[in-house]
Amino acid sequence: MKVAVVGAGAIGAYVGAALHRAGADVHLIARGPHLAAMRRTGVSVLSPRGDFTARPEATDDPAAVGPVDYVFLGLKANSYATSGPLVHPLLHDKTAVIAAQNGIPWWYFHGLPGPYTGQRIESVDPGGAVTRTLPPERAIGCVVYAATELAAPGVVRHLEGTRFSIGEPDGAVSPRCLDFSAAMVAGGLKCPVEPDLRNDIWIKLLGNISFNPISALTRATMGEIAGHDGTRELVTAMMRETLEVAARLGSRPGISIERRLDGAARVGDHKTSTLQDLERGKPLELDVLLAAVVELAGLTGVPVPTVRAIAAVAGLLAETTARTPAAADPSNPSSASNPSNPSDPSSQDTARSAP
Repeated sequence: MKVAVVGAGAIGAYVGAALHRAGADVHLIARGPHLAAMRRTGVSVLSPRGDFTARPEATDDPAAVGPVDYVFLGLKANSYATSGPLVHPLLHDKTAVIAAQNGIPWWYFHGLPGPYTGQRIESVDPGGAVTRTLPPERAIGCVVYAATELAAPGVVRHLEGTRFSIGEPDGAVSPRCLDFSAAMVAGGLKCPVEPDLRNDIWIKLLGNISFNPISALTRATMGEIAGHDGTRELVTAMMRETLEVAARLGSRPGISIERRLDGAARVGDHKTSTLQDLERGKPLELDVLLAAVVELAGLTGVPVPTVRAIAAVAGLLAETTARTPAAADPSNPSSASNPSNPSDPSSQDTARSAP
């Protein structure tokens, strides 16, 4: 099995190291000091489950890797439309693209029976740009429940969780999913093949749609948001509205709002990835989290006044931030990527699962 990890930051390098440990032919696509460190000493994983070092190939040139069986996308979803130069040299006729993203994916209605089959979601696939770059038939969905961060170039700190749920858009338990799952499990990770991955997408989105933008707007941690009466009520309203949209689309995630809130409270003093991006002057990944749900609410006729209000103010924050990006701090390994370049193969430097 030949695998390329495009965006080998915290999550991507962790997955690549695990697959390499399992015997897969792994190639990490990255850049800058992180790439130099991985070329020099490999990927060092620091984990409560046991530290290890893997030495997969690492490069900034996908053409030097050539076609692979699987492309694991560790990029932010807002860079998918411009990822063609990184992804296309890696493709052959049967290459699968495993998109490890938060929020609503561009392939959401691909293979989904019902009145919206084939519907394109403009907010996550503007003008079909993502579909042209990453055809949905190549896509394998992936919901990440692992928490990792780059402790230093070439060094991944694994904080918690090892589950990477995957699934076909049409719900099939396909050989390509089973083969990839087996390789992940052999590398020490959990990788269940879900017949309906959309339920997992909505479960994780319940936290992302509420805590991520509110944290950016307030600069508060997840624990602070969950522990404040006003914001806890705001999160509850956003989650209720989101669950109604999911239900109209045929998904009923098996988790309660109180459980999601209690999970966030237990996380405590943690900054969401959106707040971290804001502090680093990076583009905010809000379209797949907020704008997509607003669009789906309009499609299904669900009133989502709270989600719309937060989407409006968070959207303005994203616009003003994009006009005045902060300079990357060369002393901080998590700022090694170029915030002005959405196709930077190291752009997903930090990842943490929602509670």
